[in-house]
Amino acid sequence: MLKDITLGQYFPGDTVVHRLDPRTKIVLVLVYIVAMFIAESFASYALMLVVLALAISLSRIRLATVLKGVKPLIFVIAITAFLNIFYTSGRVLVEFWIFKITEEGIFNAIFMSLRIIMLIMGTFMLTYTTSPIMLTVGIEQLLGPLKVIKVPVHELAMMMSMALRLIPTLIEETDKIMSAQKARGADFDTGNLIQKAKALLPILVPLFISAFRRADELAVAMESRCYHGGEGRTRLNVLTMSGRDYISFASAAAVLAGVITLAHFGL
Repeated sequence: MLKDITLGQYFPGDTVVHRLDPRTKIVLVLVYIVAMFIAESFASYALMLVVLALAISLSRIRLATVLKGVKPLIFVIAITAFLNIFYTSGRVLVEFWIFKITEEGIFNAIFMSLRIIMLIMGTFMLTYTTSPIMLTVGIEQLLGPLKVIKVPVHELAMMMSMALRLIPTLIEETDKIMSAQKARGADFDTGNLIQKAKALLPILVPLFISAFRRADELAVAMESRCYHGGEGRTRLNVLTMSGRDYISFASAAAVLAGVITLAHFGL
């Protein structure tokens, strides 16, 4: 299960999506999220599904890899669908004991499940196609106006980027610790919930120690390279918008307008 978590991973490439300005990709993801919450019908969901399929195709990232990121959240999606099926009022189709399955509940369950899956896949595309360094630069420049009110934009962007970057590292470390504990006879699969929780203690303690050690090593490495925050720093690669970025903005605006139109007319 741990190997299925792909959040924070970056897959290098030279595709159109990889070459987009990181600021463009962040804005596109935000527009995508807004459009997903506006979508209310099969037509609007179909439009967003086409957009998602096009993005995955252009990035040349395997669909199996993208779906892999959804797998750890299957339980959450199933619970969401279950609650929508049995606790949405409307025309009753089936009734037994205290449960009622309504037509509106079925539609809500389908839409909510699709929304969660498509949101996960769409947002993961940002980290899949953007390196942590470029993501930091993009976030910092987008939040640049907040520097006027003394918001530490550079530090916030750096922390967000490092947190995303360390997720795969910690997952890999957890997998190694679990393998080592299993080799010593630890059992994580049997017993009740309390016993399983107690069995995690031999994993959590060394994982926390490893995380603090990595944080200390990272701090020492940054200090040894004379890192003192964003004040006075220059960049090797300066971000510049190109034609493909403006085309992407126009396409995103058209998609958002299309979803709003479909929602307005109830299509």
